[in-house]
Amino acid sequence: MSKQRIAPLVLALSLTVTPLSAAPVKQTTPMTAEEYEPRIQQATANPKTLAAGKRAAFLCLYCHGEDGNSVQENIPNLAGQNPVYLLTQIEKFGDGRRTDAFMSGLIKSLSNEDRVSMAVYYAAMRPIPSKTGDERLVAAGKKRYLTTCSGCHGPKATGSKTVARLAGQRASYLTEALANYRASKSPRTDPVMTLVARKLAPEDIPAIAAYLSTLK
Repeated sequence: MSKQRIAPLVLALSLTVTPLSAAPVKQTTPMTAEEYEPRIQQATANPKTLAAGKRAAFLCLYCHGEDGNSVQENIPNLAGQNPVYLLTQIEKFGDGRRTDAFMSGLIKSLSNEDRVSMAVYYAAMRPIPSKTGDERLVAAGKKRYLTTCSGCHGPKATGSKTVARLAGQRASYLTEALANYRASKSPRTDPVMTLVARKLAPEDIPAIAAYLSTLK
């Protein structure tokens, strides 16, 4: 784990009543992919879900922010993501399809209800776009995005149940993610993203990232 993430983690653990390392791992029956959407719909209809999701996401705020807008460089915003997409990624950390020294342990400590509530909570938050900086860079990024990425992520980059929302995402996170896909160094395996990223010129990556970071 990087030093950038260790400090917030230490602070987070010091503020909890029971340290995460001492918290019992909740024994739950793993959810199937077919359950994700029905459980999200049920939780969304429950007025208590947002409060429950905020509580479940307490240790996440030191990286992802209290409202899902990242406060750490190269950490993604979760605000506004599709809740089914979020729950899918949460479950991947829980069952090992995705790994991270901090995230994997945290997710495994949460019940199925906590995971669903967290996904609904972050989905309900609004991403905060960046202010427009270099207008030429943003314009170039828009052109490249629409011709290369919009087919999957949508013309407004809002994503879907199976594809990440990129609108309002941190430029630093997008730049690193695209560069890693292009260099085949991404911690996640995604043949489509790797193929697309390899077609990008080096100057395309900061342009696309700049454009997407300004979208609402």
